[in-house]
Amino acid sequence: MMIAGSFSEFLEEIKNCSSEGPLPELGYLDLSSNQLVGRLPERLSQLEKLTYLDLSYNKLQGPIPASFGTFKNLNEMRLQWNELNGSLPVSFGQLSELVVLVVYWNRLTGILSEEHFSKLSKLKTLWMGGNSGLVLNVSSTWVPPFQLTDLAMASFNLGPSFPTWLRSQKEVSYLYLFNASISGSIPKWFWNISFNLRELILSDNQLQGILSEEHFSKLSKLKFLWIGGNSGTIPDSIGQITSLQIIDFSRNNLTGSIPYTIGNCSSLIVLDLGNNNLSGMLPKSLGQLQWLESLHLNDNKLSGELHSSFQNLSRLELLDLSYNQLSGKVPSWIGTAFINLVILNLRSNVFFGRLPSQLSNLSSLHVLDLAQNNLMGEIPVTLFELKAMVPEYNKNIYPLYDNVSNSPYEERLVVIMKGQSLEYTRTLSLVIGIDLSDNNLSGELPQEITKLFGLVVLNLSGNHISGQIPESISMLHQLLSLDLSRNKLSGSIPSSMVSLTFLSYLNLSNNNFSGKIPFIGQMSTFNESAFIGNPNLCGAPLVTKCQDEDLDKKYSAIEDKNDGGYIDQWFYLSVGLGFAMGILVPYFVLATRKSWCETYFDFVDKIVKWLLRGRATYAKDHLRR
Repeated sequence: MMIAGSFSEFLEEIKNCSSEGPLPELGYLDLSSNQLVGRLPERLSQLEKLTYLDLSYNKLQGPIPASFGTFKNLNEMRLQWNELNGSLPVSFGQLSELVVLVVYWNRLTGILSEEHFSKLSKLKTLWMGGNSGLVLNVSSTWVPPFQLTDLAMASFNLGPSFPTWLRSQKEVSYLYLFNASISGSIPKWFWNISFNLRELILSDNQLQGILSEEHFSKLSKLKFLWIGGNSGTIPDSIGQITSLQIIDFSRNNLTGSIPYTIGNCSSLIVLDLGNNNLSGMLPKSLGQLQWLESLHLNDNKLSGELHSSFQNLSRLELLDLSYNQLSGKVPSWIGTAFINLVILNLRSNVFFGRLPSQLSNLSSLHVLDLAQNNLMGEIPVTLFELKAMVPEYNKNIYPLYDNVSNSPYEERLVVIMKGQSLEYTRTLSLVIGIDLSDNNLSGELPQEITKLFGLVVLNLSGNHISGQIPESISMLHQLLSLDLSRNKLSGSIPSSMVSLTFLSYLNLSNNNFSGKIPFIGQMSTFNESAFIGNPNLCGAPLVTKCQDEDLDKKYSAIEDKNDGGYIDQWFYLSVGLGFAMGILVPYFVLATRKSWCETYFDFVDKIVKWLLRGRATYAKDHLRR
């Protein structure tokens, strides 16, 4: 049941339902994931026996009351994902029984001192990230009273230097310090306390000397390693951390090659080395990572061919090798080895040859991006048998895989849509698209493409594709972006396209289309840039008028004129006939019946006299004036 409304009013209702006033015996209160609004009431602190308080994922505002620091028995307090502001009360330092404190992703500000933690000797979990206005100001010699196992101070002012108080924390397993305003080098003592680390995130800082042989050799239990905003090379010792499930070194300035020893990380599920300056060939040892489900090597300078050992990666769901210098033919075994593949991105490489027909076996594929290569030949008709692109409505699945669902790692993919680069994360599984643009593909546009009813993006621009757009393209009801520009397509633009109500980007420029543009419905929302470069195309929104438009106007004018004369002739003829009938019919009737004749003319005589009398009266009145 969802609870909505003011938190204070809700507490008042609970109080009224209780015979003992403010529920002094209540020990557990969980109101998370509701629609509670308003401020945190001071009187909540009257629940003296409360041991668990969870108000997370609501819309609570205002400061945290200082009275919240008086809970004598409280073990766990969760206030994350609200809109709380102000500073954290100093009284929180008196919560001597507190084990878990989670206040991340609010709007808290102010300075945290040693006094805020003075009596928190039992504290094990401290999550305060996402409050960029909070600053930790403690002395360099401060030794906290607690031994933490979980520490998250991401998007938090923890710097500028690496926090020395961490030296006393010997039990930390989960350490999230990304975007914590830390700079400089990591002290050697840090690696001596890291034996228990399971997850380490130090990205988006200005740290130096993280990636070294000596450091990695001490992280034997690590499962998640996320380092960003750094430079250097990936050390060979990375292969010694065989427990690793996720490696995220993306968006660094890493150089050198991918070490062969990375194949020893046999538990890897996600490997993200994208957006670096890595070079050299792909190591064959990557084929040893049989648990791998997501591989990002995009935006590097990697070269060579895809080795056949990659066929062992049968669990792979996302493969992004875009923006490299990889060459060779697109292996046909991709269609048979990667049966779980959802995303295949080989964009902007040097692949050549024909598209393998086996790609149609990728029954789970949502995104196929082979743009900006040197592919040639016709588009295989079988390519449009991709089963996952057939359903018109797709369910959003996040994450793409289940094995790392509790991890802070977020899948992402850059998709070229509507003529621009868009990065998708949590809604990635809703993107259904094919991009084969900027290759040397030829042949006619297959009509079978209109069977992929779920397509959201279709880009075949910059090829040598001929033929006509099939009338059945109107079946692609989900289409948002369609680019067929810079090809050799001909014929008329199907009038059925006016029914593509979701279509917000269209580019048919630089082809050989002819005839009048069906500029109605959804098609009337596009300007001339969508149609330019087609010499035989005419009509709005182009300035070129269609010849038949002028003829239509000429014929219309002639018809209007002729119709007008024809109507005039009939009008006068009918008036004449009516006048004749009005005179002759009464004449014949009255001629045959004398009594009717006398009565009729007597009636007419009275009417005439009445009219003449009225006219005379009017004339006299007019003369008097």
